[in-house]
Amino acid sequence: MKQAQAAKKNSLSLFAFFAMTASMVMTVYEYPTFATSGFNLVFFLLLGGILWFLPVALCAAEMATVEGWQEGGIFAWVGNTLGERFGFAAIFFQWFQITVGFVTMIYFILGCVSYIFNWNALNNVPVIKFIGVLVIFWVLTFSQLGGTKNTAKIAKAGFIFGILIPAIILFGLSIAYIVQGNPIDVKIGAQYFVPDFSKVNTLVIFVSFILAYMGVEASASHVNELDNAKKNYPLAMIILVILAIVLNTIGGLTVAAVVPQSQLSLSAGVVETFKALILHFAPHSTWLVKLIAILLALGVMGEVSAWVVGPSRGMYAAAQKGILPKSLTKTNEHDVPVNLVFVQGIIVTIWAAVLTFGGGGNNVSFLTAISLTVVIYLVGYLLFFIAYFTLVLKKDNLKRSYHVPGGKTFKLIVAACGFATSIFALVISFVPSNQLNAKSAHEYLTILIVSFVITVLIPFVIYAITSKKREVKTTK
Repeated sequence: MKQAQAAKKNSLSLFAFFAMTASMVMTVYEYPTFATSGFNLVFFLLLGGILWFLPVALCAAEMATVEGWQEGGIFAWVGNTLGERFGFAAIFFQWFQITVGFVTMIYFILGCVSYIFNWNALNNVPVIKFIGVLVIFWVLTFSQLGGTKNTAKIAKAGFIFGILIPAIILFGLSIAYIVQGNPIDVKIGAQYFVPDFSKVNTLVIFVSFILAYMGVEASASHVNELDNAKKNYPLAMIILVILAIVLNTIGGLTVAAVVPQSQLSLSAGVVETFKALILHFAPHSTWLVKLIAILLALGVMGEVSAWVVGPSRGMYAAAQKGILPKSLTKTNEHDVPVNLVFVQGIIVTIWAAVLTFGGGGNNVSFLTAISLTVVIYLVGYLLFFIAYFTLVLKKDNLKRSYHVPGGKTFKLIVAACGFATSIFALVISFVPSNQLNAKSAHEYLTILIVSFVITVLIPFVIYAITSKKREVKTTK
């Protein structure tokens, strides 16, 4: 009875779950990155959406509704198809990448706060910046200890006020700007639609569009709390794919049209775009630009909040199996794995120190840390798609409430597109940025490859150690 009441208490509506998932994937601050590709961004977003984002969303929707797989997200999906060892590796990779991702997300929030209060030191003085990261991260972390209800509230507010409303305002302002006949800085036409794939740099750029879609599967750890999951989970995934492609296209094109490429800042480009458009129509409305900056910061806060507990729940499922120390299975009255969340917080604090005091715009350590999270997460996606192949080919008799439409052949084609795109993105991710000179590029590759090999081995080493301990316990 208590369990039923708890489930009812923690139930998520379709919109609450959609907002939580959207907060993990859709972010307005990525528009400047898209804008650097000019009109090619439409091609990249469509291609990445069809070949990668849609396959991940569809395959996740099917695996999340398999009977008995609702708890643990990617840990359960991979673990029940490829074995527990690989399931733990998959959730470890998903969890590991976000520990760095938190820092880069909060850097954007600090950028907005810095602009709002004209406080340049928050961006430029490492000690102040580090303190800022810690304050925002730990406040948001403590806010999540109240359970899924709190996560859903922050995610809904973040999605509506930090993503949807700014995107609508941006779209409206850009239409008015173009209708007035003002000059635009992006060339639009069929000849500018398809990029030149003979250049390596074009391939590297394409990967950045795939990365923008990462994380759509991470909310699956909450699927058992979703009302009518068999209908609403797939529906949330499909709506998200369509909305993400549309909003990213509009947002990216608007930034490209208003801010010249030579003046485009990847970290502050969105605020710059709003500033240019708002001050064009209302020259004395700087306060309105600051209000938009507050909304953008709120959107990213929603994203951070949604990620705090998501992967931790998967790691909690692994801890329950005895793969991680028993102390990590502790939960509070809201069913939040508190010890795991605090361990995650300590790791994020260490990353914040490394990236803030050891990183800089073109610093090798900074670029390596970001690239490492990308390649590690992509390995997790490879395991994800192999798990789906195994489900379709070897465990097709398992009961689930949703199937990728089109029969077995189409299912395999969908998964093959996602798998091949993941391999391509993984390989291209090892190509050094053209920002680095020859010496720095060599250093970057050496650190990245060594770090990649070590990090890939970590979950398997942990599993080997804990499995031996479990064997000893069972033989006693």
